[in-house]
Amino acid sequence: MNTKSLIQIPGYIYNEYLLVISPHRELWNKIMKIKEKFHDDYKAPNALWNKPHITLVNFIQFEMMEEKIVNRLQTIGMGYKPFKVELKNFGSHPSHTIYINIESKQQVQNLIKELKPAQQLFKLNKENKPHFMNDPHIIIARKLLPWQYEKSWMEYSHKHFTGRFIADEMLLIKRRVGNKAYQIVQRFEFMNLPVATSQGELFI
Repeated sequence: MNTKSLIQIPGYIYNEYLLVISPHRELWNKIMKIKEKFHDDYKAPNALWNKPHITLVNFIQFEMMEEKIVNRLQTIGMGYKPFKVELKNFGSHPSHTIYINIESKQQVQNLIKELKPAQQLFKLNKENKPHFMNDPHIIIARKLLPWQYEKSWMEYSHKHFTGRFIADEMLLIKRRVGNKAYQIVQRFEFMNLPVATSQGELFI
């Protein structure tokens, strides 16, 4: 995110938001063990900071917009159907990131497509637009130094990993711009209900 271009307006609070899908606890723990081992082997603190999740969109916005954003995401979640996420092996972004591949990318990309009509709510200004993840994955470690990337990718490009879970909710988390720790804003269950997204009303 382009936090450098932010002009602080007195009395206004900016947050960085992430909308994510998290694996179930057992799989979450399994991925955390991989991240802990990566940290130990390659001295990469970043592996521990990023908890296991699939990012759908991240954006910077005024805190006063939060209620509107939550209401819109609630509506989208209510109309969305739970789906299966399949994870398989590892991938990388040369020369800085190692991640777990999502084999069932299309399912996640379909959800991201449902979120795009709400992007005006996520847009702070011309310099700070929402970033939708067109290539969803679960990060093991990012911002790696060249030696960390080269050495770890030699290992992880040959490693095998499988996992699956049912995505039945998405989670909005936030942190004050400049802070490291995120806090939960709200969970949005996928309820597969008939929802009119324009008015946010239920046809029951």
